[in-house]
Formats: sequence, C-alpha cells, structure tokens
Amino acid sequence: SSTLGIAPLLDAYFRRRFAAAGLVQASVPLDGGATTMQCWRFPPGASEELPVLVLLHGFGPPATWQWRPQVGPLSRRFRLVVPDLLFFGGSRTSPTPVDSECSEAHQAEAVAKLIGAIVAPSTRVSVVGTSYGGFVAYHVARLLGAEAVERVVIASSDLLKGDADDRALLARGGAERVDDLMLPRTPEKMRRLMELAYHRPRGFIPGFLLRDLVQYLYSENIEEKEGLIKAISLGNKDKFQLTPLPQQVLVLWGEHDQIFPIEKAFQVTRQLGANVRLEILKNSGHMPQEEDTKRFNEALLNFLLPTPSSSLE
Repeated sequence: SSTLGIAPLLDAYFRRRFAAAGLVQASVPLDGGATTMQCWRFPPGASEELPVLVLLHGFGPPATWQWRPQVGPLSRRFRLVVPDLLFFGGSRTSPTPVDSECSEAHQAEAVAKLIGAIVAPSTRVSVVGTSYGGFVAYHVARLLGAEAVERVVIASSDLLKGDADDRALLARGGAERVDDLMLPRTPEKMRRLMELAYHRPRGFIPGFLLRDLVQYLYSENIEEKEGLIKAISLGNKDKFQLTPLPQQVLVLWGEHDQIFPIEKAFQVTRQLGANVRLEILKNSGHMPQEEDTKRFNEALLNFLLPTPSSSLE
C-alpha cells in the first residue's frame, strides 16, 4: 500500500481537531498495568465548574474519527473524556481475554476504571455512547449507578439486538456474518458498510481510497474485534436482561438508520423506563453525529445542560 495514503493524513487532521478543542492525549494504565486505556481528556487544571462528559465511540475507527464534529462545541461546556475502547486505537489489555471477558460489560468496567482514574471521586459524570458505544454506555450507567452517572445518551444503539435483527442486517448488507460486515477487509465491503451507515450518499469514493481506509482502520486487532462481536451479551436472553436505568436517558436515532432500524428506537425507549425521552433526527442514518452535526450537538446540549429559557444563549 502507498506510504502516502489519505487515511494517515485524515488521522492527523482529526487529532489536531481534538487538540484544538483543548484536549490532551493520555495513556492511562489500569489493573496494575495489564490494561492501557488511551483517551483524549480535559487538561489537568480545567475549570471544575464544568460538568464531566464521557463520549464512547462505536465499532470501527478510533474515537478521533467518530467524535470529531462534537469535541469543539462540547469542550466549551464540558470537561470531556473520550476514550478508545479496548482493542480500538491505542487501548489494550493483556493477556488477550477469553470471549466472555470481551463483552460490552467488560468494556464498561474498563471505562468505569478510567473515569475513576481521571475524575475526582465525588464528581458525577454524564455518558454518551453511539452504536456499540451505546451498549457500553448502558452498562457504565448500570455499573456506576445514579450517584456517579447523572445523565445517559444512547445514540443509534439497539440495546435489544437479537439474532433476528442480526439476520435482517446481514440480508440488508449482503453478508454472511456480522463480523464480515462490521470489519470490512476489501474496498467493496468498505463501500457496502458506508452505504449502510450513511443516509445521504457520500459521493463516489474511488477504490484506492477505500483500500487505504480498510488498511488503516481495519487491519489491527481483528481477532480481538471478532471476539468483541461474538461476546455481545445484549439481546442474549440467557446472558442478559435489559432493565430500566435510574438516570435521565435520551435515546437519539437517525430516522433512516439501516444498521439499527428506527422501529428499534421505540422498543428501546419503552424498555428503558419512565425517565427516557426519544429524539429522532430526520434525514440521517446510523451516523447522525456526522450527517446532522448541528442538530445532534443541539440535542446533546439541550438534554445534558437543562437551562432556564431566560439564560439560553
């Protein structure tokens, strides 16, 4: 592959956007050094008056690729913590866990420890997760409870995903296995995944660019990531029951999501209990944080920072 691919340039640009938002990159050792969580975080000495917000990315590229349209606007109102989940970006754990330890609940334990390492003990945080990150956010909220986690945003994330949903997704994606769809190894599969992820066409992307993205984004930790997909416990009635959360919850969903169709948004909202509201973003698919950045960010701010109407800027 060419040494001057577009992906490393994009990567450098996205990292600069995080740095421009005032975030610093940190590698945080956990479990006595057996686990390293890489994250972008608020700088030491940031104003303690600002609330803490944790952003959890979905399956695929690292956090800088998935949250770049959010960090600028959100960093003005929050102290941000934006980790790479285990086996994404620079986050690692050794030895490689067996399948059951790869579940999204295990990811949530690592995120909870990371929060404990960065945030002062008495500080409550809010958590936003998109797609797979929504699975993790749900578990973080359950694990830490309402005394530690104040508000939760579940974005484009089917917490009730079962086998029938997987089969329907594979039919839409023309694939035989979920990991084959979510971990594209060829330009054609990358193109198909992007068609599923976005509602509005992205314009024609030439094969060599897609090959470059596959090489850069989907060539590391493939076995571990396959393990993560296999170990998802949500939707597996034997392993896990979805219960309502005690926190205030916002469910955010793109109207034309082809990964997790919109009818699942209503089911998830009903299942999560009385403190939940649903907001649907029109004209966007599975990635509303990119396709309708302005409305997505507004929805987050309105929910996470409830303000008396007089003080709205």
